[in-house]
Amino acid sequence: MNQGWKQDDLWSIILAGGEGERLRPLMQRWLGQHKPKQYCTFIGTRSMLQHTLDRADQISDPKQKVTVIARSHRSHAWPQLAKRRNGKVILQPANRDTAGGIFVALSYVRAVDPQATVVIYPSDHFVYPECRFVETVRGAASAARQLKHWLFLLGVSPDRLEPEYGWIRPGTYLGSIMGHQLRGVQSFLEKPSYKKCAAALASGALWNTLILAAKAETLWKLGQRCFPEMMRLFEIYSQAIGTSEEDSVLETVYQVMPARNFSSHLLECVPSEIAVMELSGVLWCDWGKPERIVETLRRIGKSPAFSLANAATGPA
Repeated sequence: MNQGWKQDDLWSIILAGGEGERLRPLMQRWLGQHKPKQYCTFIGTRSMLQHTLDRADQISDPKQKVTVIARSHRSHAWPQLAKRRNGKVILQPANRDTAGGIFVALSYVRAVDPQATVVIYPSDHFVYPECRFVETVRGAASAARQLKHWLFLLGVSPDRLEPEYGWIRPGTYLGSIMGHQLRGVQSFLEKPSYKKCAAALASGALWNTLILAAKAETLWKLGQRCFPEMMRLFEIYSQAIGTSEEDSVLETVYQVMPARNFSSHLLECVPSEIAVMELSGVLWCDWGKPERIVETLRRIGKSPAFSLANAATGPA
């Protein structure tokens, strides 16, 4: 770990509030109950959430981390966070889609460190090897620190048609940083048909990992532009952070908060303010289906913790 690289203004936001509904049939067969995938250990001794936390801690100070979990997931999350209590854990009262998870965490970061640069990590992605991933994220964080009015997304070169992923159509070459090329974004394609997938693949489009780096204030202003009704509620919550009213205000604003998707309601609306950096030399996969888990582990010579018979029985 390169401890000397860590920057004082860099924060990690870990998104762990999803329900993992697409894997529910597998979990029922494997565990006898549903358990969101980020809390599951599919290989080795660490869950997907624990892997994500450990990767983030290689890039920013562990104290400068905000982990967002669903309040209903406490029984799954607390044992895994017991030895990783550095930073802030926010219990979302309800699921308000990806924008809610991102901006509730960003509210806290801005309240504590208004000049912060943030890196956002979904907690249900597989990446291998970690060292190459960490190097690329550091490049994106450095770009965000220097080019303060841009968002920097990591994209992955696809090896197949994947209609359940978001896709990025890269645009103009913008330069490079720490050996990584930066390109503008022409447009986004969210969960396209197979025909559109084929066209995107042929044109050099990338998969959208939703891992991004940006200045906190830049991201906040884009939120105000794209979904002002949600951001007004987060402004109210921000004023309560650090007071005895913080939890009760969070509960109140979530009762009236609309659901907004970060990709479709923000990223797709401001492509001219986003750059993409390719996550090359890394095996990346969103483990939303049992077959993706099995195939990914097969490629690195490993077997999943669950029985392959469980993965093969019925749709997931």
